[in-house]
Amino acid sequence: MRIATFFFAGIMTSAVSLSALAEDAAVIGSGGSAAAGGTAATTLGTGGASTGADGDYAASIGSGGSAAAVDGKTDSRTQVKAHKDKLDAKSRASAQDGGTFSKSRTKTKIKGDDLSSRTMTMSHQPGEKPVIEKSTSDATLGK
Repeated sequence: MRIATFFFAGIMTSAVSLSALAEDAAVIGSGGSAAAGGTAATTLGTGGASTGADGDYAASIGSGGSAAAVDGKTDSRTQVKAHKDKLDAKSRASAQDGGTFSKSRTKTKIKGDDLSSRTMTMSHQPGEKPVIEKSTSDATLGK
């Protein structure tokens, strides 16, 4: 009998402040999925920042991930931190079934006018080369 295991870490968001009209805005995001054998893992991260006509600054960030395995172990976690001038989000997801595994990791950061998001995925089956993929997104307010 096969039992499928699924685990999902919900998307978490945090906002610094709100402004009515965006004078300048930037949006970033990255994500990826890995799959091998009966395993799969996915993560994503998004963020945005804007400066209003009155000079007010606003930023938001979100991240999440999920993992699935037919016969194996899964793990998924998301962490979002908000500071006065910085937002950080990290999501990790992994699934393992013996020597076969899938992993995904996304890190998204907004620090002042600089925004970035990075995702790395890896899948592997015994006897084969690992498959590694990377996705990046960068932006700067005012440019």
